[in-house]
Amino acid sequence: MSDNAGDTIKPESSTCEFLTFTLGDEHYGLDIMQVREIRGYEPVTKIANAPPFIKGVLNLRGDVVPIVDLRIKFDVGRAEYNEFTIVIMLHIGDRIVGIVVDAVSDVINFQKQDIKPPPEFGVAFDSQYLFGLAPINNNMIILLNIEKLISSQELGLFDASSAAQETQ
Repeated sequence: MSDNAGDTIKPESSTCEFLTFTLGDEHYGLDIMQVREIRGYEPVTKIANAPPFIKGVLNLRGDVVPIVDLRIKFDVGRAEYNEFTIVIMLHIGDRIVGIVVDAVSDVINFQKQDIKPPPEFGVAFDSQYLFGLAPINNNMIILLNIEKLISSQELGLFDASSAAQETQ
């Protein structure tokens, strides 16, 4: 298992539970313990100078929540938002972040020994945000380390953009 395995999974457990979702033709999973809720897409307030993958913010019961479009972050093309668009609200560190996905699939338990470390692709590809890969039927689920995928540095860019917009 990768060095990232201890980041979110409890060491005493022999299984790991992931919420799975799709982006295009690919299947992804993230630690269910980080999921706060699943919602439909709502209009957001755009933040000037935010990175393109940050679509804006919304007010979620008093919390200002950045909304990240994973299609843009992963460079898999844009999709039109509609009544079927899904936003997964996640706990990342001490804040809430929403990620836009195509569809939520299932909650799946994997045995720890079945989770394979991500392959090393060299410097051309940064795999640090991958927790691992898990086989299911004849497919592989790409398991994400969401805390590394949406880094505090990137959220700092959002915070700086948000603060600059407030002072104008």
